[in-house]
Amino acid sequence: MPNYILAMKFRNSLKIFLSASFFVLLFLTSCDRKTEYKTIDGFTQGTTYHIVYSHTGGDTLNSLVEELLTRVDNSLSVYNKESLISKINRNEEVTPDTLFINVFNRSKEFYDISGGYFDISAAPLFDVWGFGAKERKEVTRQMVDSILAFVGMDKVWLENGVVKKSDPRVTLNMNAIAQGYTSDVIAEEFDKRGVENYLIEVGGEIFCKGVNPKGKEWSVAIDKPVEGNMIQGEQIQDILNLSDRGLATSGNYRKFFKEGDKVYSHTIDPKTGFSAKQNLLSATIIAKDAMTADAYATYFMVVGLEKAKEILASNKDIDGYLVYGENGEFRVFSTPGIEIRKNNNK
Repeated sequence: MPNYILAMKFRNSLKIFLSASFFVLLFLTSCDRKTEYKTIDGFTQGTTYHIVYSHTGGDTLNSLVEELLTRVDNSLSVYNKESLISKINRNEEVTPDTLFINVFNRSKEFYDISGGYFDISAAPLFDVWGFGAKERKEVTRQMVDSILAFVGMDKVWLENGVVKKSDPRVTLNMNAIAQGYTSDVIAEEFDKRGVENYLIEVGGEIFCKGVNPKGKEWSVAIDKPVEGNMIQGEQIQDILNLSDRGLATSGNYRKFFKEGDKVYSHTIDPKTGFSAKQNLLSATIIAKDAMTADAYATYFMVVGLEKAKEILASNKDIDGYLVYGENGEFRVFSTPGIEIRKNNNK
């Protein structure tokens, strides 16, 4: 065989080999860049958090999440004695950060929207009943009435970036909104970094975007509001589909105490100073952000089923899934925007 034919065959073989190698390399590179889902779990603000997100490459966002959670804790947590809110409650001279100002302003907004039923200045009531940062005391009507004298968002305001009070006994507790806000804060940072798919859950309050690892909308379980159901996901009422929205659930079936034949829930009516007595067992709200959902879920647990239904009918920016008791049975009211998962394999 002539040498030039051998050379031509060799070059053609080399071209085929290089082409094949290129496609193998391209395939392997594509696999390396394949979208992966990572998970972050831990404890914060006296509760747990769980985050699932898609990520290209080997780096994780663990350090970012840890930094954000620390910032929120140092600003908004009443369980952190050196946080901004704790210092403000002790009337120390401090300058609130952006996190505190954002939550304070939205809380004032919800106080006005709710007619005072959502009130972060009800902290002394949470404390005296044992649902705040202090141990429960023996509560009397006289004690509650004396506390109500310095409860109300009309008694605290921001002036030139500083918290002012009409009464030094005014204290704040942002637990009813801070965990939803935390989910929003992390979501905003994920968006800045181009994370397209994620579910962020802090203390049961969620914001999610995009799709889950199966390429479907995220599935969020709603716990059955039965006494003793202390583990999330153990007894499920329903499963909702969710994407690009915030979700929060408030209920009375986990935080309560009994004295004799009376049950006292952690849902305190800031106008009476006592536990709200409603047949509404849990309120799950879906809104544009988790902080909004968190605030409405708390508000609804105070005012009860019928008022909650009225508000849902008049406010098309939120959807609700309400579980209530009737004749000893669970009943559900949900708005048309609630999408219940029909297929267990989805």
